[in-house]
Amino acid sequence: MKIWYTCKVKHSKENEEGIVKQVTEAYLVDAVSYTEAETRIYKVMERDVSGEFQVTSIAKTNLEEVLNYEGENDYWFKCKISYSTLDGDSEKEIKVNTYQLVSAEDLRQAFDRATAGLNAMLVPFEISSIVKTNYVEVYPYVADELPSNLKPISGID
Repeated sequence: MKIWYTCKVKHSKENEEGIVKQVTEAYLVDAVSYTEAETRIYKVMERDVSGEFQVTSIAKTNLEEVLNYEGENDYWFKCKISYSTLDGDSEKEIKVNTYQLVSAEDLRQAFDRATAGLNAMLVPFEISSIVKTNYVEVYPYVADELPSNLKPISGID
């Protein structure tokens, strides 16, 4: 199971008029712990942001899945998916809510993409809300990223 963390980063950014202002932007990072999320966001910010920056907060999210569609998708939408299932002990029907993040150009496209991603579900579901988020970028875990003190088993003689 993936764990997603919201990392808020404060840094200087030039606007359209050429004026440099302090901004706080939200990024989403896939990590196994707060420590790894912090390490990964610092590494990314050192690469992508010129000048000084400060990570102001890191918080675990309730996202189950992130659907990233490559291309011209400027926005991230958080979708709340609801479905019913039977409780194994009491055999009562219970409502389950899960959340997924979808990249899309607009609300309609986010709905269509979320629906397409859920078509494999065997139970009826409902997308009960879709909210546009303020995430600037999403950084999923990439298996090729190894810490500098480790090397792959295939590289050991």
